[in-house]
Amino acid sequence: MLVRVGFSADPDDAFMYWGIASGTVDARGFEFEPVIADIQSLNEWSLEGRLEVTAMSLATYPLVHERYALLPHGASMGSGYGPIVVAKEKLTLEQLRDEEIVVPGTLTTAFLVLRMALGGELASRVLPFDRILDEVASDRARVGLLIHEGQLTYADAGLEKCLDLGEWWLLETGLPLPLGVNTIRRDLGGEAMRKISDVLRESIDAALTHREQALEYALGFGRGLDDARGDRFVEMYVNDLTLDYGDEGRQAVRELLERAHAGIQVQWVE
Repeated sequence: MLVRVGFSADPDDAFMYWGIASGTVDARGFEFEPVIADIQSLNEWSLEGRLEVTAMSLATYPLVHERYALLPHGASMGSGYGPIVVAKEKLTLEQLRDEEIVVPGTLTTAFLVLRMALGGELASRVLPFDRILDEVASDRARVGLLIHEGQLTYADAGLEKCLDLGEWWLLETGLPLPLGVNTIRRDLGGEAMRKISDVLRESIDAALTHREQALEYALGFGRGLDDARGDRFVEMYVNDLTLDYGDEGRQAVRELLERAHAGIQVQWVE
């Protein structure tokens, strides 16, 4: 069976896929094909059920939960850190509420949590995530919402951090911020879903066990990151909660979806 695995073009997702890409783990007879795209595209494709397995923003999951099940691993969670709002000067929350903010997509968790932090609707403009930093640095926008490696490289462009959404969420809830999740299409059937889940978990475990080799592969996806910052970025988003949500991770997912008024019963592939 062909299993297309969608993940975003950044080092942490690539790191998790290394075990499969390198042939280190037993594929259980499945043929895995990586499909690499920006997170907004993956979110939009999930609305169509295009891929058998896909990363997506947790904010998108309520829209597709009848078609996709949550895998118990592969989540990107930040404990006290996450997407950041940047500008050329420090702006307060009150000031940010009056600004147009360039965002990486309205289906992203970053956009959802930004709305929570600012207290409701906001003026926004969508750009691909890898263009937002330059948009602000070149004065085509005053404020931008950065995900992925922009969280580490914004100062290189002379920008200031105005708000860290992971920090805000931790102060609000005491929980890590669940950003991206890995999901699997329900129509594959329970047995195939469980077997594929096992392969994907073993791929993450293999990467953590063979960190140096996996990191070398992952850094090929780190736009503008040197080895040290690439290593740091992977460490931020591939951790114990990535191998398994655990009670804390599951509570964080439920809390975010409850605050988003998603009204769904969250289930993981077991």
